[in-house]
Amino acid sequence: MIVILDYGLGNLRSLQTALEKQGIMTRISSDPQEIASASAIFLPGVGAFRDASNALWDSGLADLLIKKSQEGTYVIGICLGMQLMYDRSFENGEYKGLGLIPGEIVKLEQMPKVPHMGWNNLTVEKEDPLTKYTSTGDFVYFVHSYYARSNGEEILAYAEYGEKIPAIVRRGNVIGFQFHPEKSSDVGARLFKALGEIIL
Repeated sequence: MIVILDYGLGNLRSLQTALEKQGIMTRISSDPQEIASASAIFLPGVGAFRDASNALWDSGLADLLIKKSQEGTYVIGICLGMQLMYDRSFENGEYKGLGLIPGEIVKLEQMPKVPHMGWNNLTVEKEDPLTKYTSTGDFVYFVHSYYARSNGEEILAYAEYGEKIPAIVRRGNVIGFQFHPEKSSDVGARLFKALGEIIL
């Protein structure tokens, strides 16, 4: 069973629909028993890091996600969900992340227009089964004001927006997309196709 985690933040149905089109059948759930038995878990998210972090830690779902990740279960973060995978965020304070990827979430400072909203093209930096149908120059849809800063080992693809923005990241069974694949037309569909070949 593949679960889309429902912790109160995110447009879960649009993600579920996009995944279903690629043959990835999911269940939207906040039930710890269902999550504990999942073979893969999607962590979506929109809004403030603080609210999402508090919701995960207060509910006990953060500890469950960390445990599942350590057991080798695929955990896939999208947009804010990807940011939550890092150690901490400095969005309006300092807040604890899941610590699945070393690094921190900081504000975009180098561009006059924030948030980074709309279509931007990817640069594929590393070959990986996840990016087998993705090419440098493919456009995807972003909406964010903060980005991941790390040593870069996890970055498979990035976008330029005043900074080198980690766009697709992977650390073993931990995968993240800073953009919204479900809103990224054919490129997003191809990414989900590749993801399905990994997690199914």
